[in-house]
Amino acid sequence: MMESAAQDSFFTVEATDVESAAPGAKPGNAVSHARTGRLRIAPGIEVETPVFMPVGTVGSVKGLWQEDLEEIGYQLILGNTYHLFLRPGHELIRQRGGLHKFMAWPGAILTDSGGYQVFSLSERVKFLENGVEFASHIDGSRHQFTPESVIDVQRALGSNIMMLLDDCPPGDADPERVAQSLDRTHRWARAAVAHYEQLVDRGELDPRRNRIFGIAQGCMDLERRAESLEAIQSMPFPGVAIGGLSVGESRDDMYRVLDFLAPRMDPVRPHYLMGVGAIPDLLEGIRNGIDMFDCVLPTRNARNGQLFTSRGRVNIRNRQYAERDDAPDPECGCRVCRRYSLAYLRHLFQAGEMLGPMAATYHNLYFLRDFMGAARTAIRAGRFSEFYLHWKKIEESA
Repeated sequence: MMESAAQDSFFTVEATDVESAAPGAKPGNAVSHARTGRLRIAPGIEVETPVFMPVGTVGSVKGLWQEDLEEIGYQLILGNTYHLFLRPGHELIRQRGGLHKFMAWPGAILTDSGGYQVFSLSERVKFLENGVEFASHIDGSRHQFTPESVIDVQRALGSNIMMLLDDCPPGDADPERVAQSLDRTHRWARAAVAHYEQLVDRGELDPRRNRIFGIAQGCMDLERRAESLEAIQSMPFPGVAIGGLSVGESRDDMYRVLDFLAPRMDPVRPHYLMGVGAIPDLLEGIRNGIDMFDCVLPTRNARNGQLFTSRGRVNIRNRQYAERDDAPDPECGCRVCRRYSLAYLRHLFQAGEMLGPMAATYHNLYFLRDFMGAARTAIRAGRFSEFYLHWKKIEESA
């Protein structure tokens, strides 16, 4: 069942930038694997890649209505299994028709497995033979996640793309901890595949509407990275995710791992880099053949007054913007930049008005929608190296 689901035209590569040089890139990072394609997630929902996915952790992208996301043009957003499992509970959501209906979202939803949150938010985490026991960060209550139960929770949510329970160790984990992580991640992946296929056989999941992605781990150890990628790609997942990056390691280390993995990733499956949303990291991800990204950074930074713009990052609280009557980004066509000035937005933040973070969030997600669209256009036109260098220069001068 899984194999046929992976071959049902879920993902199509439409243009590539393979083997073209990116002038000015660091030694070892000069070859581009950038590509653009299309995800057919469900009937009527097609998403062009590379794509950025806004994070709606608890069934809401903070500061925006679902109508705002539709207006901007997003069709794929994230929810989080850990948070929704704890509150309001996956059974409550299932009884209300699933997460799509519960949050009135007509697009597609990818749900993280909750594994990262178990290790980063929970107290008193205990590994079990086939899963993990943890204490809720909300009230201290004890719970267990297994590869099977995490799929069941996401099935109740009605997720279009489900992520597997994996063991994501800290970026500086020692070799023994990394080895344990790979053993658990691969065992849990096999268990999840078996459970998923049973659910498909029983008609409880539709493999063309509800897919699961595998997650490769390995920290900064390239040998372990290759081992994990090979193990995950040997299983019939429709998509492959890279986990365990953007967890505190240096950018040089992240880029070294991406550069190593790029030529080793299965070219017919979509590649998902989890938890990455800064412009320099998106550039390197796209250059290394990543198709899907998500991160809270653009929306979280917006709430703290940082705007992404065509001129680099703007910290709207700075005194220099107090008397500026120009738009936050003169090259942006979003409704915020068409209507409001830098001075007004700064005033909203200084006055503690809710409209300030809401406007900044709307702008940042609109900006990223345009940024990814421009990247796709550059790849199709064979000009990705120009795009890459243009944005590297802006970010370095910011």
